[in-house]
Order: sequence, then C-alpha cells, then structure tokens
Amino acid sequence: MTLIGQEITVLGGGIGGLAAARALAMRGARVRLLEQAAEIGEVGAGIQVSPNAGRVLAALGLEMAFEEISIASQGAVLRDYAEGAEVLRLDLTRFGRFGLVHRADLVAMLAVAAREAGVEIELGARVGEVSLDGGQAELRLENGEQREAPFLVAADGLHSRARPALLGSERPHFTGHVAWRALIPLVPGEVPAQAQVFMGPGRHLVAYPLRGGRLLNLVGVHERTAWQAEGWNHAGDPAEFRAIFTRFGGPVCGWLERVEAVHVWGLFRHEVARRWYGDNVAILGDAAHPTLPFLAQGACMALEDGWVLAACLSQGEGRGAALARYEALRAPRCRRIVDAGTANARNYHLGGPLSRTVAHLGLRVIGKALPGFMPDRFGWLYAHDVTA
Repeated sequence: MTLIGQEITVLGGGIGGLAAARALAMRGARVRLLEQAAEIGEVGAGIQVSPNAGRVLAALGLEMAFEEISIASQGAVLRDYAEGAEVLRLDLTRFGRFGLVHRADLVAMLAVAAREAGVEIELGARVGEVSLDGGQAELRLENGEQREAPFLVAADGLHSRARPALLGSERPHFTGHVAWRALIPLVPGEVPAQAQVFMGPGRHLVAYPLRGGRLLNLVGVHERTAWQAEGWNHAGDPAEFRAIFTRFGGPVCGWLERVEAVHVWGLFRHEVARRWYGDNVAILGDAAHPTLPFLAQGACMALEDGWVLAACLSQGEGRGAALARYEALRAPRCRRIVDAGTANARNYHLGGPLSRTVAHLGLRVIGKALPGFMPDRFGWLYAHDVTA
C-alpha cells in the first residue's frame, strides 16, 4: 500500500506518537495527532537516548537538532552507594552517541518537526474511549464529541484507551519498587557528562546532567511492599526522598539537600502486548510494551516503533501484511529489552553485604582485565539500526 493521501490519526503527543506522526507524514500520509494536554509544555525530567534511538532521529532528519538540545554522554559509571566508590566504568560510546536530554526539550523538538512535515496537532483532545468494532476506529472524547479514524496509531502510553479495546482488560502487578525523580540546579561542569548509578541494598540512584550541565536529573528506586500509584507525575515529599537515601555517601548527600520538589510513582510490570494491531489500529510505545526504567529504553523503543511502523506501512504490501510485519519485527526485540530491564533491577539491588561485596569485586576485576567485556554484552541493544 502507499501512504500518499492516506488519512491516519495518531493518538498521543509524546515521543513515540510525534516520531511516528513525522515518519508517516514524510511518506505522504495525511496525519492528525490528538494530544490530551492543553499545551506541549515542561513535563517530565531527563531521559537517555542511546545510539539505537539516535539513528531514528537521524533518519527523521533531526540529528543536528537533537545534538543542540542534548548532552553527549561519556558513558556510564556504576558506583557503590556508601562512599560513591567506582565499581565499573562502561565506555558505551563505541556504539555511537548517547544523548542526555530533558524529555520536554525532546518532545518540543519533535512537535516542531511533526508540524514541519505537515502533521496537524490538536491539543486538549482527551479521548475517553476507543471502539474498534466497525471498519473505522471510533473515538469518544471526554467532552462527548465523537470522532472516526480510518486508521489509528495509538501511542497513548501506560493508560492506553486503545490497548484494552484491542486486547481486552489486563491487570498489571506491582513489582515492589517505587521510583522517585527530581531535578536540581547545577553549575555547568560541576558533574561529568555521564550517567552515574549508585547501587545500594534494596535501592539505587541514577544521576546525570541536562541542559548544558545546568540541571542534574536524579532518579531513585527503592523496594517496599506498599504500592504507590502508577504514573510518573505524582508529587512526593522531598524529606521522605532524602530519608530513603540517607545512607548514600559521596556526592549524593549534597545533591539530596538541594532537592526542593520530587515526584514519586509505583513500578508495575505489564506484559508485552500479545497482539500489536487490528484491522484499523496499531499500538506502539508504552501502549504496546511498558517497561521498567532500569535499562533507559522506554523512549528509545517508542522511537524505534514509530519508524518501523511507518516503514512497514509504506512498503507496498496490503495493510494487514504490513502490520503483521511490524509486529514480527518489533515484538521479539521489545520483549528482550523489557526482560533485560527487569533483570537490571536485581543487579542494582544486591541485598546482603557479602553478596554485594563479592559482586562488586567481580565487576572491578572484569573491568580492569577485560574492559570491553561488559560493554560488548549490550551490542545487541545499542548497535541495532531499525532504519537500515
């Protein structure tokens, strides 16, 4: 099938939805994007865009624009929580550029790029229900308005309206992890351009700079039995955040003292969707494969999804064959990424002092004797190129 002149509605104005909208419009589709927020504004915190996703941005014609809004990371450093001592340094730059960026800056860049490609973005369009029973997708907005979409691309996140319409109701389960995020001001150059992971018993903290080194992004995760609401925009108590990580040494104590606002959310495990498409819909990003944040691939997978979906739909096959190909290309890779992210939670939270000491000693030995061994284990992830 050709996309020239095809009418496509994209649901969700996040990273995946905007990238998919531009990719579809670049191939000739007439794209309308519905976003529930009244404006594309200052939402979220930092994200890491690894080379596999950077290749998508380059294919979208946005490589230079992305470099202007992001910091090139020197790699990742794993540290022990007590004093911040280095355990393992991972030089991942062999796979390409890792960009550290504020989510709001990336979304704003993609919104401009989508509009430049001809995408019509409608803000304040809150969809309450999606029906897929007819030949078209039917959308009921919360204001009572009804819309029809000949074909719907649902990039509407964790609380997707399209996924249950496609697959029925599902019940995620609480992982026993609660995450916190905060931003604090920095003096440029105060913190190196790298991701630092401080690993402690039952908890860890990730830190990296944003916006030319003027902000530090902090994400802390700890284990507890009581669940917290899912999502990532619930206000938390800075004093509680500091108390949870009070035993962390090195620079962490100083950073925590500067936290004035923090957000908190529970981490829930969702299954990767057993089916990614129907006759009149395709899902992508968190709507298809919500992931835990321990591998920093949520936004990256969404960028890959958007490119692959547009490429499959434009390759001359019928829509059914194109969508089957999209799912076949994406589902196995996303399952592997989701599983690897889940495994990282265990790696960061070694509980007993003996097991932690032994594990950290082993990582130090490997890092010195075989510096390329640990980075090479991620080649399947970061060297992948969906645009090839």
